[in-house]
Amino acid sequence: MVTEDHPAGGEGTDAHGPPVRIGALAPLSRPGWVEAGEHLLAGLETAVRDVNSAGGVRGRPIELLVRDTAADPERAAAAVDELARLGVAALAGEYHSVVARAAAARADALGLPFLCSSAVLDALTEGPTDHVARLAPTQSHGWRIYADFLLGAGHRRVAVVAEPSAYWAAGARILRDRLGRQGGEVVELPARALTPTALCDELVRRGATALLLLVGHPDPAVPIVRTVRSDPRLAGILLGAPAGQPEFTEWAELLGDDGAGIPFLRYLPERLGPLGVRVEAALRERLAGVPSFVAFEGYDTVTVLAEALRRGAGPDGNGAAVTWAEVAVAGTRGAIRFSRRPGVGVWQWAWPPVRIVDRDPENLDRFRVLHTGEASL
Repeated sequence: MVTEDHPAGGEGTDAHGPPVRIGALAPLSRPGWVEAGEHLLAGLETAVRDVNSAGGVRGRPIELLVRDTAADPERAAAAVDELARLGVAALAGEYHSVVARAAAARADALGLPFLCSSAVLDALTEGPTDHVARLAPTQSHGWRIYADFLLGAGHRRVAVVAEPSAYWAAGARILRDRLGRQGGEVVELPARALTPTALCDELVRRGATALLLLVGHPDPAVPIVRTVRSDPRLAGILLGAPAGQPEFTEWAELLGDDGAGIPFLRYLPERLGPLGVRVEAALRERLAGVPSFVAFEGYDTVTVLAEALRRGAGPDGNGAAVTWAEVAVAGTRGAIRFSRRPGVGVWQWAWPPVRIVDRDPENLDRFRVLHTGEASL
């Protein structure tokens, strides 16, 4: 397991004394989505630098203890146990929903505060808990917005190619329920049972006007996109990726023009405020490229945890008791507060900005806003 301690302090740091340790979970090796993990970590580290430069947590610097989950739920649960033994005050991060769910269950059992940065699976915990909170929107919220976008664009017969996973299954169910209410239909095609060519044959046979990629990246997403794009029978079909695969530069590097015009969910406002603009510049420098929404989620995570730990710190300065309902901070993407939402067991920011965008065919580095909205009931 990759183990990294990111000491607080250093040039420009105004916090002193023994550090407040925060355990950070991220997929930093395959089969995890490594680029997402790198962006998440960049956001976390940038925020730690800023918090420490502003005095830390009650005068004490934050120190990140980073653990690579590699998209493995068991590895994540073991990391939570290890970090708890090391005396972390809280946990942060994770990108993959099924991994975050394992980490959340273990954190809840240990009574350790965990702020989940990016995972969207509604059922992040088995039941209500006061130990876990989340910044990303729930899957049902974002994917209903995506379904509304499809309906508004005239798509009533939508195919999904899906791999076996609780996350993909939940996404397909949300889409099926939402489209079904408006007379639409979702045709489910198993990714592991069909070659990309056989998938194209099925799309033609079923008369689908859109294909959604509920599969991992780069494989099998990239071969599927290439094959569909090269099939003249499917020249008019919409390719979509609600989970956000086209957000990252690797997508554009692997697919080129074939990766453009594929709508996905993005959790950024159309325009950033002053804090967001400043953080974006810092993230660009750190990443040597355009920061994804995941990097902003990482930054906001540490900002929230620093405030939560200031409020919940006991006599020794450790933040064993975090009251999420009392936390209110200015994040990079808007004001952040937490509440209870029906059907969601964790404390939830309701809601981050949700937009549907794609990569512009005229400029792959530019994102076009296709739809912005709230999911109606």
